[in-house]
Amino acid sequence: KLRRNLANLAKSKNLRIAASGTHPFSHWKDQKITSHPRYKTIITDMQQVARANLIFGLHVHIGVNDRETALHIMNAARYFLPHIFALSTNSPFWLGRNTGFKSYRSKVFDRFPRTGIPDYFNSLSEYDNFINLLIKTNCIDDAKKIWWDIRAHPVFNTLEFRICDIPMRVDETIVLAAIMQAIVAKLYKLIKQNLGFRLYRRALIAENKWRAARYGIDAKLIDFGKKEEVPFAGLIRELRDFVDDVVDELGSREELKYVDKILEMGTGADRQLAIWEQSYDTKSVVDYIIDETHYGL
Repeated sequence: KLRRNLANLAKSKNLRIAASGTHPFSHWKDQKITSHPRYKTIITDMQQVARANLIFGLHVHIGVNDRETALHIMNAARYFLPHIFALSTNSPFWLGRNTGFKSYRSKVFDRFPRTGIPDYFNSLSEYDNFINLLIKTNCIDDAKKIWWDIRAHPVFNTLEFRICDIPMRVDETIVLAAIMQAIVAKLYKLIKQNLGFRLYRRALIAENKWRAARYGIDAKLIDFGKKEEVPFAGLIRELRDFVDDVVDELGSREELKYVDKILEMGTGADRQLAIWEQSYDTKSVVDYIIDETHYGL
């Protein structure tokens, strides 16, 4: 409903909305930066890195009331971030060029500090000490400038997933949110049952993230338990099996079936590239993105 209203408002101004992790040809030099004081400060601090940050991500908040529990869920959920990310990839173009990546947005954002996969923290006090050290040493003025792929939000009682490209279709956004919600619910259940989930170092998970950014759902991700590469389709179905015992209570079983649709038709990046390969015209890609953004409205 919100997207439909936004689309209608844009149309009344002879404009169209388009959902993509990057604009296929628009240049950051041609864009105006919002006058909000926070963003002015970021430009002053980050300079060219911030000015060139013409990217669009999907942020999903999942409510977790207890901060200690949220931290432990975050530790375990990091493992699944590349799996979710691969499904969302929707930014193969940058400044009119085919980058060779399914998500070039993620590579642009890597230029910022305090981004990417976080390492794990053994306790809430260890995490708070880390944040306080950054504030004390003038790295940040508040915890909102921690821009990891997943974070315990400093204001809301939520876990915030920040790794995904913005998808084109509403249904794609819904399935991604449903997966994130189910992961949090399953890990919460394990914690309450006093069961653990093996934690892996940031460097290992980052290897899978790089593969997801480069190849999307065509990637082979590393199964660290088996110590072998596994095709993405098999891993995402394993993830769906992992959360199967919580999805009925969440009411998201039907929404999760859309994973199969993405595997069949490709991610946004795959579909953008298919249009580009027909004409090598990024304007045709933009027209396609607009059509897909309005799909089902």
